[in-house]
Order: sequence, then C-alpha cells, then structure tokens
Amino acid sequence: MNARAIIAALRDKQPLSQDQLTWFATGLADGTVSDAQAGAFAMAALLNGLGPEGRVALTLAMRDSGETLHWGMEDGPVIDKHSTGGIGDCISLILAPALAACGAYVPMISGRGLGHTGGTLDKIESIPGLRPDLGEPEFRQVVARAGCAIVSASGQIAPADKRLYAVRDVTATVESLDLITASILSKKLAAGLEGLVLDVKTGSGAFMKTVEEARALAEALVETANAAGCRTSAVITDMNQPLAPALGNALEVAEVMQVLTEGQGGPLADLTCALGGLALLNAGLANDLAGGAGMISDALDDGRAADRFGQMVAAMGGPVQFVDNWRRFLPEATVIHEVAAWQDGYVSAMDGEALGLVVIGLGGGRHVETDKIEPSVGLSDVVPLGTPVRRGDPLLRIHARREEDARKAEGALRAAIAIAHNAPELPPLLHERVG
Repeated sequence: MNARAIIAALRDKQPLSQDQLTWFATGLADGTVSDAQAGAFAMAALLNGLGPEGRVALTLAMRDSGETLHWGMEDGPVIDKHSTGGIGDCISLILAPALAACGAYVPMISGRGLGHTGGTLDKIESIPGLRPDLGEPEFRQVVARAGCAIVSASGQIAPADKRLYAVRDVTATVESLDLITASILSKKLAAGLEGLVLDVKTGSGAFMKTVEEARALAEALVETANAAGCRTSAVITDMNQPLAPALGNALEVAEVMQVLTEGQGGPLADLTCALGGLALLNAGLANDLAGGAGMISDALDDGRAADRFGQMVAAMGGPVQFVDNWRRFLPEATVIHEVAAWQDGYVSAMDGEALGLVVIGLGGGRHVETDKIEPSVGLSDVVPLGTPVRRGDPLLRIHARREEDARKAEGALRAAIAIAHNAPELPPLLHERVG
C-alpha cells in the first residue's frame, strides 16, 4: 500500500478497506504520510465521502493509531460531552465540573479553534498558568482528584487525528461529515468512555448550516459511536446566534464563571442542564431527563460545580484561588470599542460565521496552525436576536489590541448583523434529539 494509491482510489470514488485506512492512519501518526498527502486525502473525503463503513473504519483506525485509556473507576461512570463547534459555546467548561459534582468522571480530551469556531483548549488556556497538555499520569491524577480534566490529546492519543485535524483547519476541509465523525470519535473512544453526549450545532454560526445537515452528522456520530461500544446520544441545538453573549477566549471564560459562581441564567445555563441531564440519564445516574437536568442545576446553584472547576484549575497549574478571584486573573484587552445600532428596529439576524471570523481577525484565533492567540480579544455584551433597539443603543463591545483593529472589526460586524422593522421569529434553542 501507499498514500498515492489510497488517495487516487478515494478521488475516483472507490471504497477503501479497513486495511487501507489503517495503513493511512498509521502513516499520519508516524509521518509516512506527508502534509500534502494528508490534505489531498481530506479534500477527496470532503468531495466524495467515505460511506458508512469507511467512516467507521477510519474512526477505529485513527483511534488505534495510538494508545487507548482504561479507567477502571468503581464509584462512578466515565462519561463525556462534545460539541461540533459554534460561537460563544463554552458549555464544556461548565458541564465537565457539573457532571463530576453529580458522581461521574469526565476525562475530556478537547481541541483548539477550528475554522471560525473557538476551541475549548484555547479558552481554558486563558487562565494563567493552566496547562492542558498533560501526560497520562497527570491526566489520571487530575481526573481522580477533581472528577474532571479538560486536556489536549497527547502524542499517544489518536495521533493520526492530531495530524489530520491541523491539516483540515488550513485546507478548507473542516466541513467533511466523515472527517468530523472520525476526528471527534477517535479521541473520545481512545479516552475509554462508557457514555457520550453530543451537541450537534446548526445555523449560521455552525459548520452544519441546516437542521438536515446537522441531523445527518448527529446520526453518523451516534451510529458510529454505538457500533464501537460507547453508549451515545445527540441533541441538535441552535447556533444562529452566540450561545453566550461573548466570543473570545478570556471573555467566554468570564461568562463561564458567572454561571458557576453568580447564578447567571440564560441559554448557556439552560443548555448545560439539558445536555447534562441526558448524559446522567445515559450513565444511569438519573431516572429521567428532567431529573438529570435538575441534578445539574442543583450542582450549579449550590457551588459544587464551581468547587470542582477550581480543583481542576489548580491541579492543572492554574491559580489556587481562581474561582474566588477570577476577574483578577483573566487578561483584559487594551481597547474596548462599542458598536451602536445604526437604526431603530429589532436585531433580526446574525451571520455567526462572520462573527467568528472577526474574532480570529482580532487575534483570538488562528489563520495558520503556528499563529499565537491573544486571549483577551473578542466580542462581549452581544445583544440576542429579537432585542428591540433604538439608534445609538449598544449592540456589542469589541475588545482589541489596537484602535485600528477595532475599527476594522466594526465594519465587518455591521455587515454581519441585521436590524429590521419587525421582530423576527426566534429559533428554538434545542431542535431535536437523536439516539
């Protein structure tokens, strides 16, 4: 076998065998496959697809390209959650400690920003001193101590995905259903999970713009994960506007802390409870969805989730007193610029992808893999869809390094937000459940 022959077969819409995909995944992991070949494979997969059997085969091949973890926890299930990516989506930072507070163990292997969406690792790294790149012994220690850990995939966990993930981000192949499925599940299955809940986004700020596209991805993920022995369900949720009223790494962590420590409600807290309830039900820790959601809500309200978050932060090198003094620790931008409504009316639509690209342009994401992220920049106080505004009312605030960056961002933001005379019909936060 060789990479060229495998790429040519996929280009010509020929099915790939388990042996071929295992060889290719091994080549991604050990460097036999070049970046150019990885990019060609990704583009062929995007254009032609792998098919259901090929999707499962690639997922398992990428999982088996490195080590797989086995936890052996006797006092609680090992479960996790994953989002397919959106804007202002920082639920993982809330849900992981909330699930831990409810008796689960959550070894969350996460990723960095991909395309226009923010990355959980980039967000949590805005906490000074915190290191998400833990070795397996440290990873196990943090999970045992705090009940949860949010870490990067080590060189030993699904190394084939680490290579392909970076290539997809810079070759316009992020949206491939088959590659998304294999990327998400190879890491999750390698983490030794007993259960998984998936948040599949749809809308202008998601990779899957329509409910039909999101449903296809959700079904592919659920079918593939369950075929591999991991009990999995998915929900399709709306991403036609930011989930939190902020986009950007430190700014989203601030929203997380307001939910964990100040009882802030809204879509971020509501969806956290919905996803957590489903995860607890699947894991056998709740009798029904409502009961599971109530358990998550209680963990947020009584401070147990915040306490778990603080334990995790400290164990991963962050400030010991972060939960009590988080405002003091998070970095702040030097320029804050308000964008005002240019006419009376209602905020009727947002181009979520454009909002995410503005944050990248400010320095809050990457154009190429080697770009360094500025954690303080982004957008805050984003008004939700349906908000009535008068000319001059604030729509959002830009956090930037320089005035010229803010001025450039404002032009793009005005083009990304629509104000209409009539109130819009608001989409539901949760569209449907799969599995």
